[in-house]
Amino acid sequence: MYQPLTVFIGLRYLRAKRRNHFISFISLISMGGIALGVTTLITVLSVMNGFERELRERILGMVSHATIQGYDGEFPGWPDIVRDARQHPEVVGAAPYVEQETMLRARRTAGALVRGVDPASEPDVSDVHRLMVDGSLDDLRPGEWGVLLGLGLADRLGVRTGDSVTIFAPEIRATPAGVIPQVRRFTVAGLFEAGVHQYDTALAVIHYQDAQRLFRLGDDISGIRLKLEDMMRARWVARELSTELPGFYRVSDWTQQHANFFRAVQTEKTVMFIILSLIIAVAAFNIISTLVMVVTDKQSDIAILKTMGLGPRRIMGVFMIQGSLIGIIGTGLGVVGGIALALNVESVVGAIEQVLSVEFLSAEVYYISDLPSELRWDDVVRFAGVSLLLSLLSTIYPAWRAARTEPVEALRYE
Repeated sequence: MYQPLTVFIGLRYLRAKRRNHFISFISLISMGGIALGVTTLITVLSVMNGFERELRERILGMVSHATIQGYDGEFPGWPDIVRDARQHPEVVGAAPYVEQETMLRARRTAGALVRGVDPASEPDVSDVHRLMVDGSLDDLRPGEWGVLLGLGLADRLGVRTGDSVTIFAPEIRATPAGVIPQVRRFTVAGLFEAGVHQYDTALAVIHYQDAQRLFRLGDDISGIRLKLEDMMRARWVARELSTELPGFYRVSDWTQQHANFFRAVQTEKTVMFIILSLIIAVAAFNIISTLVMVVTDKQSDIAILKTMGLGPRRIMGVFMIQGSLIGIIGTGLGVVGGIALALNVESVVGAIEQVLSVEFLSAEVYYISDLPSELRWDDVVRFAGVSLLLSLLSTIYPAWRAARTEPVEALRYE
């Protein structure tokens, strides 16, 4: 099918003659459509990958890759578990924490998640020390009752650094005056902004020893947070730790805690891939129409080639090569354009904003004000493969129709 003569004739039919410029024009439109579709696919999916990466990093900047908790809510001997967890080859950091949902009151009242951390080891498992907009994580000292608030939570409470905040413990105590809640007044030692709404508006960070006293845990903690060398292997590392650690513990990872969110992002990416692939499909239909017109125009040529001994399979090869070359050239241009645009999309968008004097992602409205992009080569290969496959499939019917041409019928009126 793909012998030198077949290839030569297929290449020859790509060149326009004086009488069939229109067919060549449609061929160029088909190439352009495929190139546009592949470029759009690569760019849009790269931008979506970038947004997914930014959200994942911001979320995991406040939560751990994996968490170890006791089955009965108690965690005796936790310093030994911290030491054992750090010895795992894929664990780069481990830190204790105390966590409790409760109420905070200042000028206004708001519910929040109070997390007790160890300032010395917390930087090993989270990025809260890098997200401070006022104050420092080191300002949390045991016994000084300091608290770090998310910027949104501070706005809800109406406080700033240096103000006082009352934190309610979930337990109540009986006194001669009656049953009253357990409360403690804290001083706002700093503010942080994670860029994720649920943490900026509903998270308060205190020293874990203060949290133990406030919630009357004694020397107990809620669990141990882990940071892994490769967060994408969190599920497998969690399984290994659950079997290697002495005793009975519940080990969970970030994919379980935020499974619905990242599943929704993945579903959106799949839907976008299907929708944008329709652009390539439309261009593939143009290839069909181009080849059908070429076959109709070349009826006498096909008849002469058949009388000279060119078989149906080689006739099919002529037109499949012609259509495939349209797809290959269009796909190649699209891959080059998509890679170039995906790697420079932030600069391109910045230039468009400057020329049009508009701002697409305002920092006052959106947490992510830039347009991130992450080019993944497996996506490029997948998109190019889909484009080439559609291009090849679109040549089958016109080529089959050409192979069925009867020389007698085609040359009857010549």
